[in-house]
Amino acid sequence: MRPVNLLLVLGIFVGSVGCRPKSADSTASSKPVPFSLEELQRRTFFYFWDLADTTYGQIPDRYPTLTFSSIAATGFGLSSYIAGVNNGFVSRQDAAARTLLTLKALWEMPQGDSSTGVSGYRGFFYHFLTLDKARRFKEVELSTIDTGLLMAGILSVQSYFDENNQTEQEIRTVADSLYRRVEWDWALNDSLRLSMGWHPEKGFLASDWRGYNEAMILLVLALGSPTHPIPAECWETWCSTYPWETFEGQEHINFDPLFGHQYSQMYIDFRGIQDPFLRKHQLDYFENARRATLANRAYCLRNPQGFTGYGENQWGLTACDGPAYDRRPWQQDTVTFMEYSARGAASTRIVDDGTIAPTAAGGSIPFAPEVCIPALEYMWNTHYDQLVDTYGFRDAYNLSYTFKPGMEAGWFDKDYLGIDQGPIVLQIENYRSGLIWEVMRKNPYIQRGLQRAGFQGGWLEKLDKLPPGKTTPN
Repeated sequence: MRPVNLLLVLGIFVGSVGCRPKSADSTASSKPVPFSLEELQRRTFFYFWDLADTTYGQIPDRYPTLTFSSIAATGFGLSSYIAGVNNGFVSRQDAAARTLLTLKALWEMPQGDSSTGVSGYRGFFYHFLTLDKARRFKEVELSTIDTGLLMAGILSVQSYFDENNQTEQEIRTVADSLYRRVEWDWALNDSLRLSMGWHPEKGFLASDWRGYNEAMILLVLALGSPTHPIPAECWETWCSTYPWETFEGQEHINFDPLFGHQYSQMYIDFRGIQDPFLRKHQLDYFENARRATLANRAYCLRNPQGFTGYGENQWGLTACDGPAYDRRPWQQDTVTFMEYSARGAASTRIVDDGTIAPTAAGGSIPFAPEVCIPALEYMWNTHYDQLVDTYGFRDAYNLSYTFKPGMEAGWFDKDYLGIDQGPIVLQIENYRSGLIWEVMRKNPYIQRGLQRAGFQGGWLEKLDKLPPGKTTPN
């Protein structure tokens, strides 16, 4: 772990606003702590609470390696604060103070078309920001999806902090301003698709968002905007590229890394609501994610490349760290082991080098708890000393990569990743209480975005039956 004095110099919280609650002391010990969802969620929550920047509220992309902050991880952090209140990890007052600090810092960060000295442009933010001043990191892109995930976190706190005191009123006001400032329509190309990003040096990226992947939340946010909405037809365009196929016995819309099924559904309750595409298939996106999770697990159980350790409770392919970029003979073939990469398994593509990420099962708990929770418990109990520490699961491990000194039993990551911590803490909360889904169902921008996309049924039907002037169901 990095020494505390370095953390203070870099402006990272080493406790709450004030003192960290004594009951939340999760200092790692060589003695294993029994697995529970409560313990896993608590430790993972404190990744966001302890490590947020004291001035800007930004969440580091990874830790203990300190590189830059991640705006998507910051969005996950905002939502984790309300989960922390719900579980008594921190007080509502402290969470509100932290939230307001973060929102005001985001609002005040410089926006403009310059290549340096700014944090965003046209309401969007750069993918990564520097740790010292929260400005654009090197030449990273102005990211549409990462801004979308940040805005999802912003809308979650807007709807949660609903009391009439000054702090919570200001949270709602600043959150609203941040969302309304984003010029979603500026990033729309002539094909009715949102660009993946923009560089001040060379303009928009050639790549744009096509379904199906993690960008459902991005489109819903852009459709729901009262200031810069994209046309309703964009959702049909998005769905037109869906790969509806059968993989590992599961018929569903395929996408290989599990995070693509998790990120949007951390925020939107898709249970029982359907767009025109899925009405034809008599399915909803929640069930689609369940099938994708089961297919991912089934692929790992089949284990066609014979990687070490894969089994009924040791599986999960998604975007994560890896041991090294290293091409090695393996079994009767050759395998390219990777560093950070989007691993996964689907009809569209298989990317597998033996690396398992706990966030794959952790982020899918609501979809298939009967297989996800035993997997997390097994990984916790089996690899506690190498894989579990202060902030829960480290990012990933690979039991097949035994080629270097000190890795005779496999490779275990030294880092946590903010965007992989988020699905664990938020999806445990959705499984246990439904909190994030509940607050987002109340948000009028989410409601409008879903309705413009053509979603019907379930909890959206209740909105149509509300008295005039009322915008949220009971």
